[in-house]
Amino acid sequence: MGSCLSVDGTRARTINYSPASTSSTGKLRNPRKKLRRNSSFESRMEMRLHRIPGRLFLNGSTQVASLFCKQGQKGINQDAMIVWENFCSKEDTIFCGVFDGHGPFGHKVAKKVRDSLPLKLTAQWELHCSSKNQMSDVSTSTTGSLKSGEIAFRMVDEEQNAINDLHKDNLTNIFMTLKESFLKACKVMDKELKLHGDINCYSSGTTAVTLVKQGQDLVIGNVGDSRAVLGSRDNEGALTAVQLTIDLKPNLPREEERIRLCKGRVFALRYEPEVARVWLPNCDSPGLAMARAFGDFCLKDFGLISVPDVFSYHLSEKDEFVVLATDGVWDVLSNKEVVDIVAAAPQSSAARMVVESAVRAWRMKFPTSKVDDCAVVCLFLDTSSNYTSIHNEESETSIVNPLDDGSRKVDPESTGKDHRGISKCPV
Repeated sequence: MGSCLSVDGTRARTINYSPASTSSTGKLRNPRKKLRRNSSFESRMEMRLHRIPGRLFLNGSTQVASLFCKQGQKGINQDAMIVWENFCSKEDTIFCGVFDGHGPFGHKVAKKVRDSLPLKLTAQWELHCSSKNQMSDVSTSTTGSLKSGEIAFRMVDEEQNAINDLHKDNLTNIFMTLKESFLKACKVMDKELKLHGDINCYSSGTTAVTLVKQGQDLVIGNVGDSRAVLGSRDNEGALTAVQLTIDLKPNLPREEERIRLCKGRVFALRYEPEVARVWLPNCDSPGLAMARAFGDFCLKDFGLISVPDVFSYHLSEKDEFVVLATDGVWDVLSNKEVVDIVAAAPQSSAARMVVESAVRAWRMKFPTSKVDDCAVVCLFLDTSSNYTSIHNEESETSIVNPLDDGSRKVDPESTGKDHRGISKCPV
């Protein structure tokens, strides 16, 4: 659903895009040397990342998490995922994320963001901690787009500042620090993608729902329509689902207003009236089914942004696990269904059980449709139960549908905290 379409329903042709190939003196450059240098550096960095203890990005599990990704039937798997324990060299800190790529090079964008965004978040977090007395202006940290981006970011800045003033006492130090770190890291990440010499991100991009758990605090950053859901117990001991993020679709009022002010268009195709898409002002392309994403630079001047929604949540003893998944799962399973599956499964195979259930649901609910990629990360908050580690070398992906029967979620237009203690700072 996040792929780009033309208005007649066919997959849009790739829009040719490349940086200028001539210098200011008019002499032709040879891009091959730069590409070779970039590729060599990328491969060395990837090898170093894969050797880091506690960093898992393939199917498998640890004592605190379960991961599983499965390729659908739409072509190359464009989903990615990660769990990084002892994040930032802190023993009580974990980073998790899922990424749903789209477009011709979506698989490359998703993996690039998976590998680079945690490093940029680490750098911004450490920088912020080392200069606590020099607080940066939040508005300058959110200017990830150019030109019409000024309108887009002014709108989210005003909303951000109003919420901060209203709920200042409820925003913990860890939340404020990580919120600014998320904002700056996402800005730098998107800029790097735009300048990347080896990945064409003009009409390709990715979602990213990521979280940092430090002690009993969760801070979640969300770009796009992947989703985070908490499995918790109510006062009677019944398992409930609490949606921690908002699916950032183009038809959300605040998202649609921003896109239209930036001259972008939002409408659904005749044969799928439930799927709102973002289109260029004078061209029925690319038809992106989300309002925020990394990459997709053909739309960045027309209301699409990479600024994350940032939320915090303080955990209690009733909270059992968090599920991050791409929209391939949420399109066919409700929040409550996913939470029930995880609670009933062995910890080490919980993510796999969710993906397999989603694949079965796809075949039952949409027998004529191709199954989407699915990626799931389950982070367990109580690791005292019996556990058997499983590691696997496969990888896979996912999709979205807010079927929230029996679950609770954050009101898309709410601010501050709900009765569960979720702090929201949309930025």
